[in-house]
Amino acid sequence: MNVLIASPEIFPFIKTGGLADVTGSLPKTLKKMGADVRVILPKHKNIEEQGFPMRYKNYKFSCPISQGFVDGEIVESEYDGVTAYLVEKDEYYYRDYLYSTPDGDYLDNAERFVFFAKSVLEAIKVTGFVPDVLHCNDWETALAPVFLKTTYKDDPVLKDIATLFTIHNLGYQGIFWQYDLHLLNIGWEYFTPDYLEYFGKINFLKGGIVFSDIINTVSKKYSEEIQTEEFGDGLDGILRTRKKDLFGIINGIDYEDWNPDKDPYIPAHYNAGNIKDKGLCKKALQEAFGLPPNGNIPLIATISRLADQKGFDLIASSLEEMLSYGTQYVVLGTGERRYHDIFTELSKKFPRSFGIKIAYDNGLAHLIEAGADMFLMPSKYEPCGLNQLYSLKYGTVPVVRGVGGLEDTIIDYTEEPNKGTGFKFYKYSEDEMLDAIKRALNIYNTQDAWRSLVKRCMNEDFSWQRSAKEYLELYKKAIEKHESR
Repeated sequence: MNVLIASPEIFPFIKTGGLADVTGSLPKTLKKMGADVRVILPKHKNIEEQGFPMRYKNYKFSCPISQGFVDGEIVESEYDGVTAYLVEKDEYYYRDYLYSTPDGDYLDNAERFVFFAKSVLEAIKVTGFVPDVLHCNDWETALAPVFLKTTYKDDPVLKDIATLFTIHNLGYQGIFWQYDLHLLNIGWEYFTPDYLEYFGKINFLKGGIVFSDIINTVSKKYSEEIQTEEFGDGLDGILRTRKKDLFGIINGIDYEDWNPDKDPYIPAHYNAGNIKDKGLCKKALQEAFGLPPNGNIPLIATISRLADQKGFDLIASSLEEMLSYGTQYVVLGTGERRYHDIFTELSKKFPRSFGIKIAYDNGLAHLIEAGADMFLMPSKYEPCGLNQLYSLKYGTVPVVRGVGGLEDTIIDYTEEPNKGTGFKFYKYSEDEMLDAIKRALNIYNTQDAWRSLVKRCMNEDFSWQRSAKEYLELYKKAIEKHESR
């Protein structure tokens, strides 16, 4: 099976969040299972600076954008044996940020990602790699299935390609005013509630939902939640119309990259059979954040985009009480400027118990997973979540709100002490979150019970093999669906 995976970000080339981890790890596993899988993404500013191979093979193309044509070039690269196609167009992608600055989205995002979606299809033609399935991810790629069934529907190279569209986060939809429709070069007949129209605007993500052969989200629970008004972000109706074609697959994680037994980013290695050196990682983490090293103080951590979705309003308003329990707390991430300001001030107020690094730092993220005792994820919604899976492997006990993938992957210790792998709460409130933290701290103070819980967490298996098999089955469904039309 030939598969082309399109994504706006793919690790190790570029990463702002879990989307890059998924679209970087899945192809490697699928290749080991015999599929010919390649990836395509924009050639963002800092990719070339990292020293990836860049092969220019004269893969040049031109595609219509509004009343003119825009030229681009496909540059070939690779990582871990996976061929990667990079869409080079400096006017659109040679920027310091991928989608937005701290002050807001780029004003030309509609044009940038209309071009990327068309570039994906043009890349198939100029490189000669014709996939059986085009696997698109999130709103930035969502128009590729739209164009396949409209502008390119009679193209002899492209007409037999099936499509799978993965929704990693329904909260980000790519919504633009209606007067951007000219960029797409499709007729106004597609600006209706059955297609791209969304409360008077164009919705790119909706296009992917409507026009793709098969759709999936990144957990079974989230695939159910998004069909409800509470979690559907205005698209629950259109998702219910496609419920027979909507599936959920939990993300896997790459244990080559995330494994405390051989992690190059941490000062000491450990495993489920010998967890003693996790304490050395904790000491290094405390020092990295300028906190007093103390192995007995429970250390809680969060790595996340600083946004409402991730529960930072709860964290900000209850941080002082959390610290009053005798804990330390560290946060790594970037996001909304107001949270940058709030948490910077709190770190000055509580310099011995709270630390924040406003950055993306992969090495520090690994040290946090290894050094923390607990990992806090109080999300309003969480399609899958990866950090709770990393935390399990590193013996860092998750404290989570039971939504989406957090509900699917964590078993509450309070309810099932013999099977529990973390602590869950359900109501989105400070009191509920703090209660879950207190339940975790009670077990932390019972040394034998905590050690047993940590080892159980580390023995959980969320490797990509299981998830990759499920994706292969979805690819087959997409092909069958496409052929039946």
